[in-house]
Amino acid sequence: MLRMTYVILICLPLIAYYIAKAYYIKYHEADYSEETRYSVARRCIRICMRVGRIKTKCSGQENLPEDGGYVMFPNHQGKFDVLGIIASHDAPCTMVMDYKVSKRPIVNPFVELIKGQRLDKSDRRKQVKTILDIVREVKEGRRYIIFPEGGYDHNHNELQDFRPGAFQCATKSKAPIVPVAIIDSYKVFNVNSLRKVTTQVHFLPAIPYEEYVGMTTAEIAGIVRERIRTVIAEKLTKGAS
Repeated sequence: MLRMTYVILICLPLIAYYIAKAYYIKYHEADYSEETRYSVARRCIRICMRVGRIKTKCSGQENLPEDGGYVMFPNHQGKFDVLGIIASHDAPCTMVMDYKVSKRPIVNPFVELIKGQRLDKSDRRKQVKTILDIVREVKEGRRYIIFPEGGYDHNHNELQDFRPGAFQCATKSKAPIVPVAIIDSYKVFNVNSLRKVTTQVHFLPAIPYEEYVGMTTAEIAGIVRERIRTVIAEKLTKGAS
């Protein structure tokens, strides 16, 4: 939390500016393309990363489908995960977030800016509607980030079970699945330090619909989890040698 507090305090005028800008864009939506909104979000992220002494190394951008929508499924380590992915992902993308978390003061305008989806876990009917909205948008070409682990408390570089239900958005939209391996992201806001920190984001080869059609969501979850686990193990082993 130390780094987060430091970044917020140092960047308070900047954050206030971008919050105001996000709401201005929201109420003048027709004047701003998705590319422009995404560019504004990335600009704010990069400034905060520079102030917070945060660097993200990324690889595998060539694995991202060039056309159409797709769903990225990363492991989950902390509050920086989405920011690290967006900083590494050139084309506009967005995410699914817990409804209550998404309504927090600084988070809410960011979600509005990139038009993220809010998942209300207390209301089954709203959950179904959100999933159907995501499916429709992915079919229309949008790119989503969904964390199949759910929470991230004490995950660090260890994977938890992947929830099969998270993969419905991909199976129902018949979209490519992009596994994403995140490493050391927990060190950004979950460790009380202001030392320079480097996280990693690795986009793995996409799994086209033709490859997973006919599989259960549990089988898909197992395949995606194993591919991410393998990459994390390889990178950590290489880094330790």
